[in-house]
Amino acid sequence: MATECEWVRIERQFNAPIEVVWRMWTEPTLFASWYGPNGARVEVRVMDAVVGGQRHFSMSMEMPDRTMTMWFVGEYLKVEQPRQLVYTESLSNEQGDVLSPQSMGMPDGHPETTEIIVELDDSGAATQMTLTHVGVPADSGGAGGWQQAIEKLAARLADS
Repeated sequence: MATECEWVRIERQFNAPIEVVWRMWTEPTLFASWYGPNGARVEVRVMDAVVGGQRHFSMSMEMPDRTMTMWFVGEYLKVEQPRQLVYTESLSNEQGDVLSPQSMGMPDGHPETTEIIVELDDSGAATQMTLTHVGVPADSGGAGGWQQAIEKLAARLADS
């Protein structure tokens, strides 16, 4: 079991039905519209939200001297529509081959594969979400990226 410093946990209530929040996590176009930190562009190649289904997407950001693109792959471990989604995530190349975190500039000790758990609870017109990313420290840049992404998700849900 991971200690608190080895995972990010974000709890948030959205004024949107659970089915709409679920779709934001499982439909490629909707996911790409909010995922990632501010300024990120997401391209989803594969998002097959069934147990054993695959994920493969990129996240690009403009840097002062270049465009940085990171690719990710993963597998859905648990899909209980519309209440729980559990999937793995690893850094990869464009072809989907898993890369070591250190080869992508991540600190020593960063796990090759992390696990994301999304839990949704329906309370009528509102949905309570608990997001846990196991393997990403709560004080890391990844945690900050999640905070920005969830703010973008909230804004996207408010517009829908």
